Amino acid sequence: MTILKKKTEKILSIAPGRVCLFGDHQDYLGLPVIACAINRFVTLKAVPNGKNTFNLMLPDLNDKRSIPLDVSAHELAYRDYLVSSLKVLHRHGCKPDQGYDIEIRGDVPMNAGISSSTAVVVAWVNFLATAFGTKAEVTPSALSQIAYEAEVLEHGEPGGKMDQYSIGVGNIVHIETGHDFSCNVIGSSLKGLIVAESGIPKETIGTLSRLKNNALEAVASIKKKRPDFVLEHTTHEDLPQYLDLLPEQLHPFFEAAVRNHACTKQALELLQHKEPDMLHLGALMNEHHNILRDLLHITVPRIDDMVNAALKAGAFGAKIVGSGGGGCIVVIAPGREKEVISALKTAGAKDAYEVSVDRGARIINTVFKTNNKP
Repeated sequence: MTILKKKTEKILSIAPGRVCLFGDHQDYLGLPVIACAINRFVTLKAVPNGKNTFNLMLPDLNDKRSIPLDVSAHELAYRDYLVSSLKVLHRHGCKPDQGYDIEIRGDVPMNAGISSSTAVVVAWVNFLATAFGTKAEVTPSALSQIAYEAEVLEHGEPGGKMDQYSIGVGNIVHIETGHDFSCNVIGSSLKGLIVAESGIPKETIGTLSRLKNNALEAVASIKKKRPDFVLEHTTHEDLPQYLDLLPEQLHPFFEAAVRNHACTKQALELLQHKEPDMLHLGALMNEHHNILRDLLHITVPRIDDMVNAALKAGAFGAKIVGSGGGGCIVVIAPGREKEVISALKTAGAKDAYEVSVDRGARIINTVFKTNNKP
């Protein structure tokens, strides 16, 4: 049984953004992804207020709101992840018994494919679990799972677990997203990482739903005709025989799944070395981007201009991040960071900057007054 402790001082909960290095549009197919947390953060500061509400200030959105401690009778509004988190945590034994004044702000670009919304959810869940306890210990994996339930399952959204686990666990992670789910840290640093913002908002729900539905339809269609078919075991050489079983409009979605999976498997082999072959890693990143661009059509001209500019300036690899339609790109450019950042801005990037791999969500400081409860 968890011991709850009454707080008399502030709680500081931070959660990083994340970039998908390999495996975009793979997790909803049960295929692996490689992602890493980066040192751009959402910061949640909470101070007890002696009331029965959470009073939230959201300066980045020029907004504020109040949420009661008990939301069990509340109807869940569209994409209200703060309330859905409380509902999920209640099932995990977290029962708030005092209010807080809370400020949430950050430097994770919003609507840019770097999971600013998930970072808010993870920081919020971590704060609540720390402040009020749960039935079981909230490990990084448990934190990630609770955030996934709150953000995806409660709202019936089409996303996978990559965002929550890469932020909650941190570092560079290889996530097996299928029935035998696992999330393993495979590294803690990567040289020459750059993020560049296009300034064009990404399109998440519509794009994700369309691509997911088409990919799943392709897989289901093949399984009807070939019951022994296993997507994870399918190679590039197998493509012709399976494409013959599909209507032409589903070809690009199936081909993208198979080819992207191959890129991810090769990248995993490289990243498991102490000194990865960065040129090879960059080439795989470029191949992955080309598949997303040419088969899934999730890029826009400015994104393509930014990728091309980064490569011309000496980057080893560059790719779009996230669901697509805009957002950010991630670049690998060890030793050429300044030149690449300059080229990216010239090509139209709203901003571009070096990032490093981060260790994941955490509580920075808590001051407790002991008040044990059953």
